[in-house]
Amino acid sequence: MDLKSNTIEIVERIGYTSDKLIEILIEAQLLNEEHYITEEQLKIISKELKISFSKVYGIASFYSMLSTKKKGKYVIQICNSGPCYINKAKNVVEAFEKNLGIRIGEVTTDGLFSMEYISCFGACQIAPAVKINEKIYGNLDENKVKQLVETLKKEAI
Repeated sequence: MDLKSNTIEIVERIGYTSDKLIEILIEAQLLNEEHYITEEQLKIISKELKISFSKVYGIASFYSMLSTKKKGKYVIQICNSGPCYINKAKNVVEAFEKNLGIRIGEVTTDGLFSMEYISCFGACQIAPAVKINEKIYGNLDENKVKQLVETLKKEAI
């Protein structure tokens, strides 16, 4: 199946009412390896639910769990809450930037990694922590970040 058919199938399965919009957007985002909702998908959802494109786009771009921009295969979400900040999360950010050659909000040229800040995800006891594609890594320092990046690069091959 193609992206259009899969997106329509999601709407059919979840429902054609506007109260299902966020659930549909979350499911639609899961169709893409690049962890985002395409403009084509937004147009399909808008048409199927009979909601204006601007409203669908507005919802998709408002919530942090949704994205209208391409992300890497590995989405590195760096906690920016108080406990991580106090435990030197800034050093972890700098280590990722150094090892990947990108800054927060960017994607590596090979499309493997992207980085973004996220609110607390409940790993305060192992701060500073990051979440990479739903898996949490904690007690990070520069060496652990370097090893983590190397491991993920090998897994991607």
